[in-house]
Amino acid sequence: MMRSVTDAGELQRLRSAGAVFVLYGTAHCQVCGVLRPQLDALLTREYPEFDGVYVDCARTPALCAQNGIFSLPVLQVYLDGSMVVEAARAFGLQQLRHQLERPVALWRAGGAAD
Repeated sequence: MMRSVTDAGELQRLRSAGAVFVLYGTAHCQVCGVLRPQLDALLTREYPEFDGVYVDCARTPALCAQNGIFSLPVLQVYLDGSMVVEAARAFGLQQLRHQLERPVALWRAGGAAD
């Protein structure tokens, strides 16, 4: 399940080690509201070793701006500190799975995510 993060230091710490999905959104974004439970299910089913993080840009606009987030939703996926996928606005879970296939396989095998 995605947990909310409001602190820049905590977000940076989570992104720098291990595997994490970071979803930027707001409560008023309908696409964000539909996407969040789908990503929760995807994390549980296919990426259980990943952390899931949600950043509410209405509550923490400075944190979103510091990270270059100006349209919603935005999903960023990090493996050991490297962003391997960034998807914005309209994107599908099938497309996301396809983009993650190679970097996650390498990461799981202990190789570089590049």
